Amino acid sequence: MARKKKEECKAPPAWLTSFGDLMSLLLTFFILLYSMSTISLEKFYQAIKGIIQAFGGHYVIHEERVIQGKRIPLDFPDMYPKMKTRRAIEQKLQEIHQMLKKMGVKSEIAKYGTSIRLRINTDKLFPPGSDKPYKETIPLIMEMCKKLKELELPITIEGHTDNIPIHSKIFPSNWELSAARAVSVLRLFIQCGYDPRKLSAAGCGPYRPIAPNTTPEGRAKNRRIEIVIHLPG
Repeated sequence: MARKKKEECKAPPAWLTSFGDLMSLLLTFFILLYSMSTISLEKFYQAIKGIIQAFGGHYVIHEERVIQGKRIPLDFPDMYPKMKTRRAIEQKLQEIHQMLKKMGVKSEIAKYGTSIRLRINTDKLFPPGSDKPYKETIPLIMEMCKKLKELELPITIEGHTDNIPIHSKIFPSNWELSAARAVSVLRLFIQCGYDPRKLSAAGCGPYRPIAPNTTPEGRAKNRRIEIVIHLPG
């Protein structure tokens, strides 16, 4: 009888190698998720040890500490500095918002990417058609400055009006009025001790409304000062 030829081992398909790599990466990913969800140093070290050894590496820990029965909070002083700065800004703005609310001044906080805005209605800050704040509101503006000064961040003070035209000897249009009001607040901030190099003012007139100018309520909302705090890059 003729001897049968030995069957040659077939090479695995090429896609199987990539599939195996993908499964390894998924396993690594889920091990990391599990270790971080438990927030346990012991389990974290064990997971890292398993991952490193699986890929043929060496596992060395110079000062290994195993704390049994306790959870270790992930709150390190140098972690996420931008996030912590943003939280500090939001906390200060909430304090100012509550202070304005007690004084009967309407305000709101708006977030726009790299900046946070404090919108303050100007009806109780300035007399109609004037850029000079009421005397009783000057201490309020100074107190706002004291709270924001602790952040040491660049600030732009914007003036906004409704769309009702104004014609006076001092202000030919709402644009000049809005710019003058922004500069008045800026001067009070400088008087309070805010670094002038971090301050700027802008007059936007009626051209950036946040509410329809078709109702008295909407126009009142558009008459505002916006304190724009620029987040660190």
